[in-house]
Amino acid sequence: MVVANGSASASTANTTFNVTANVVSSCQISATALTFGTYTGAQTDATSTITATCTDTTAYTIGVSAGLGTGATVTNRYMNGPSVDVLAYAVYRDSARTNSWGTTIGTDTVSGTGNGGAQAITVYGRLAAGQLPVPGAYSDTLTATITY
Repeated sequence: MVVANGSASASTANTTFNVTANVVSSCQISATALTFGTYTGAQTDATSTITATCTDTTAYTIGVSAGLGTGATVTNRYMNGPSVDVLAYAVYRDSARTNSWGTTIGTDTVSGTGNGGAQAITVYGRLAAGQLPVPGAYSDTLTATITY
C-alpha cells in the first residue's frame, strides 16, 4: 500500500475577453382612430393618439398626411361620403386647435426624443360647424410618419 504525503495542488489560468454590442436608433409608430361620431351640424371635436416608441435619446419628428379626401391638403382635409360629397375637418398639434398638423419637418410636425418606452402624442381633430353634407357615412385615411 502506498501513502502519499502532502496534498494535491491544482493549477489555474485566467483570460479576459470583450463583450460588445451596437445599438442602432429605431422607432415604431402606431395610432388610434379619430372618431367624430354623429355629426349634427354643430362643431365637433375629437382626439386620437399616436404612439411613438424609440430607442433612448433618439430624436424624432411625426408628420400627418393630408389624407385621401378629394382635394385635401394638410390645412383643409376632407372625408369622402356618398356620391361626391365631402365633410371638411382639421387635425391639429395643440389642444387649442390652432396649429395644423402636416408633413413639413420643422414647420407643422411634432418633435420628440425617445426614452425607450411608448410615448403618447395627442391628435386634436375638429369638424367645423355649419356643414350640410348629404346624409351617410364619411371617412378618410391619414398616414402618420415618424422620421428619426
